[in-house]
Amino acid sequence: MIIPKPVHLVRSPGVFTLSPTSAIAASADALPVARLLQSYVDLPLREDGDIVLEVEGAGEGYTLSVTPSSVRLCGSVAGLRHAVQSLRQLISGSGIPAVEVRDEPRFAWRGAMIDVARHFLPLPYLRRLVDQIALYKLNVLHLHLTDDQGWRMPIDRYPALTTVGGHRAESMIGPAGSASYDGVPHGGAYTKVELRSLVAYAAARGVTVVPEIEMPGHARAALAAYPELGNFPERTLPVWTGWGVSDALFGVQEKTFTFLRDVLTEVLEVFPSPHIHIGGDECPAVEWETSSLAATRVAAEGLPGASALHGWFLGRISEFLVSQGRHPICWDDGENPHGLPRQAAVMIWRDPRHGLEAVRRGHHLVMAPFRSTYLDYPQSAEGEPPGQPAAVVSLEDVYRNDPLPASWDAECAARVLGTQGQLWTEFVRTPEHAEYLAFPRLCALAESAWSVERDWTDFRARLGEHQPMLAEIAPHHRKMV
Repeated sequence: MIIPKPVHLVRSPGVFTLSPTSAIAASADALPVARLLQSYVDLPLREDGDIVLEVEGAGEGYTLSVTPSSVRLCGSVAGLRHAVQSLRQLISGSGIPAVEVRDEPRFAWRGAMIDVARHFLPLPYLRRLVDQIALYKLNVLHLHLTDDQGWRMPIDRYPALTTVGGHRAESMIGPAGSASYDGVPHGGAYTKVELRSLVAYAAARGVTVVPEIEMPGHARAALAAYPELGNFPERTLPVWTGWGVSDALFGVQEKTFTFLRDVLTEVLEVFPSPHIHIGGDECPAVEWETSSLAATRVAAEGLPGASALHGWFLGRISEFLVSQGRHPICWDDGENPHGLPRQAAVMIWRDPRHGLEAVRRGHHLVMAPFRSTYLDYPQSAEGEPPGQPAAVVSLEDVYRNDPLPASWDAECAARVLGTQGQLWTEFVRTPEHAEYLAFPRLCALAESAWSVERDWTDFRARLGEHQPMLAEIAPHHRKMV
């Protein structure tokens, strides 16, 4: 009946009927959530309302009680928001079935990542995505804002990041290494006003927007705008039109770190999120191995070689973020896992066993293994749009992903923050396509992130009953087969 499955739900006889006299009652501290509820149901606020919101407790847990005569939602402000989303799912026509719900999440980090660097996606789509994920109690929207193919956030001190780095001449057709291009210029960037409005819109729905500024690799759009930040300052590169991993890295001269501190300072002004993502993955050391600037840095820092610059670089950036009261987070890097700074949390995009290795190195984790959380992968072997990766990540694959492997002991388990779905957009050009790939797989991921007790057959049945609402909130979702 509710997705994700609550800890405790008991049906009772009867239905609460929404009538012309129905109203919402809320104390002052519950008013923001009452207004959120009003955005979904057209009811007035009144002291004697029969739908009552009460703030009590802490954390994200909540209780929801529906009888034929009243509806009562209780929890912290965060918990009340989740209760509102459960209530949304229960409303059918003008009625709400009588139920008693007691609920709380399994994990604190329940996220969805959207890549707006490869293909720019407009603000209205991002707001709709916030509404969609909030319905399923996902509480993190991770924005991948920069990459080789585009830079989407304006930085006042460096305007060319968007005027130059935000546009590419064309886009590759097909997978990395293809020789075919579409010949169509692509670009776009958000304004700071738009990004701040997105942050506020998401916060009202219990969603934290986590920005990502990629470094030291995936930096070619930035280097196209400011070549002096690279390993070969005299070289000029266009924004990359291909897919895959570019060798172009940020240089390790002080000018580059001044730039990155300036960029992150402006990022922190727009995004109040506790975590700031700094990328960190897919960083081939080829340029550092051939750059005189890099060689000078290796010698000055007493590093064993150019590959050690990866961890040293991320460590400097992490120290800056910590000094600003934020927590760095980066991707698990297969090339240099021991170089990740200890103070950074790590998103494990490879296999869960790499998460165990990271825990043993002292990191907190967000589990994001590509075999079960990469939503750009096709949902079946047949009937999917062309151009996507070959591997399949089915709805069942996503559902059966357990962010906490059963073999991990309690100490390791305590370091798992949660899980997240990734939607990379090399082959996703429109909001409609993004929505098709995201849903209903994000419903499955939401349940793996929230619910302790899970059953695939039960989930499929509830998802089938949920189809009318899913069709309403995500009309381009992939239909169940």
